[in-house]
Amino acid sequence: MAYFIQQTMVFCIPLMIVALAGVFAERSGIINIALEGIMVFGAFIGVLTLRLLLALRFGPEQGQLLLIIVIIVTIIMGGVFALLLAYASINLKADQTIGGTALNLLAPALVLFLVLMINQQNDLNIDSKYTAANLFMFFLEDFGLEAFKNDTSFLGVIVNVLFNKLYLTNLYAILIYVGLSIVLYKTKFGLRLRACGENPHAADSLGINVVKMRYIGTIISGCLASFGGFIYALTAAGCTSNGDVAGLGFLALAVMIFGNWKPVSIFLAALLFGALKCISVGYQYIDFLSFLTEWNISSHAYRVLPYFITLVVLAFTSKRSRAPKAEGIPYDKEARY
Repeated sequence: MAYFIQQTMVFCIPLMIVALAGVFAERSGIINIALEGIMVFGAFIGVLTLRLLLALRFGPEQGQLLLIIVIIVTIIMGGVFALLLAYASINLKADQTIGGTALNLLAPALVLFLVLMINQQNDLNIDSKYTAANLFMFFLEDFGLEAFKNDTSFLGVIVNVLFNKLYLTNLYAILIYVGLSIVLYKTKFGLRLRACGENPHAADSLGINVVKMRYIGTIISGCLASFGGFIYALTAAGCTSNGDVAGLGFLALAVMIFGNWKPVSIFLAALLFGALKCISVGYQYIDFLSFLTEWNISSHAYRVLPYFITLVVLAFTSKRSRAPKAEGIPYDKEARY
């Protein structure tokens, strides 16, 4: 059970933070289909920065400082990459879905090209003597709780879930998620941003700069999606960037829609999809799911499971979803709708 919950969180955290990225863009009025591409780009920037810093003699003893530097660089570069979508959507008034799709095609091609130039192969890794475990992960021993290592009681499971194999990135992601959710729904800035996605002309009549707010929303979206890509690369992919994030960007869009653009609902939806993703890749290692191996079902069927459930869930829930009214509509100050 402890393994199942820990692995669920490995997939839940990036889904949650990237879904929030989509919320910031769409609440401002911009459809960010490019979440997948920005995640791919963020994963590459994060792994590359980590690789360069380790080459400069950083080591496990500077793990927290190292991680903060990598996160800051990754977030900044994600915001810069998202400027491509913002400029095309806001200044050029291009179709936002097509613009996002173009970035989804650009990012993997660009990343693979750069990886081949840097590493002469399709994968970019850090030095083999370093892993996420010895750089950014806490274990029971770090908290003086080694007595709970093999404890199968309810308390033992809880302690193992909370304190064993604890990624620092997950802690930072949860703090950022809670903080930005409060900013979006409990502050004047958040109200103005949401107004630009609901009725930009009414917002403009009150003196809100719609273009500026949409730029900010898209940049924040890029920063969060890039951070989510790095989290995936560091945890689920084992510090590897190869131009792929296993479709988590598209799953995050489904989580956002299923969560009805609301942070609490998005977190619950991310838990559901994280659990499905965990089952799809590790069902044979989970004791209470071991009976699945006796059915002789192809492993490909389990890998398809999260995406199949996504289609089913969206088919039954999308009609009740309430998207921002002005999302995807280029803002023209002189137009009236």
